[in-house]
Amino acid sequence: MLENREEELTTVRVQDPRVQNEGSWNSYVDYKIFLHTNSKAFTAKTSCVRRRYREFVWLRRQLQKNAGLVPVPELPGKSTFFVGSTDEFIEKRRQGLQQFLEKVVQNVVLLSDSRLHLFLQSQLSVPEIEACVQGQGPQTVTEAILHYAMSNCGWVQEEESRPALLPGGDLQGSCAGLGSPQGPSCLERFPYWSDFGMDEPHSDSPEEPAEPLGAGLEEQ
Repeated sequence: MLENREEELTTVRVQDPRVQNEGSWNSYVDYKIFLHTNSKAFTAKTSCVRRRYREFVWLRRQLQKNAGLVPVPELPGKSTFFVGSTDEFIEKRRQGLQQFLEKVVQNVVLLSDSRLHLFLQSQLSVPEIEACVQGQGPQTVTEAILHYAMSNCGWVQEEESRPALLPGGDLQGSCAGLGSPQGPSCLERFPYWSDFGMDEPHSDSPEEPAEPLGAGLEEQ
C-alpha cells in the first residue's frame, strides 16, 4: 500500500529593503523576510520578520560554528568600492541574502539549529536569541516562535490570500502595522548589541569599518 506523502516545500523571500533612522549617524538598511512552508521542521508555517545585514553575518557564524564540517552558504560580499547607485547596491545585496537563505533552509543539518528558527520566525534580537537557545530567557524556542506567530495572525491571513507581486520583488501587502500589543510588530527596531560584545553603532559586523549610510551601504 503506497502512502500519499505531501512533498515538503519551503519558500523564503527577502524583500522590501528600508532605511531605518534615515539622516541619522546610525542609519541602516533592513529587509523583510517572508517564509511559507509545510515542512515539519518549522514551528510556524508562515512568518514575517525584518533583519539587517549584520544579523545575517551573526547567523552565518553561528551556523558554521555548529555545523562542523558542513559548508554554510556564503553571504553577499562587502566590496569597499561599489560602482553604481545606492539602490543598485541594495538590490544586489537583497538578492544575495535571499540566495543565502534559500540554500540554508534546504540543508537538513543547518535546519537543526534553533538559532536559525528564531532568526526567521521571531523578532528577537541577537542577545535574546542566544539567551533563549541557552535556556536563559523567559520562553523556550517553540514558545517564542508561537508567541510571535500569534501576535501577527493578521499577517498570516494576509499572505494566505496571495497578494500580487510588485516590481522589485515586493508584495502588494506588507507586514507593517500587523503586530498586536501581545507581541512585537514586524517593523520593530532592534536594540544595540550591548552586553553581547557586538555593540558597534556604525557597523553591521565586527570586521567591517565604521561608515555612515550614505558613504557605504555595504556596511549596513
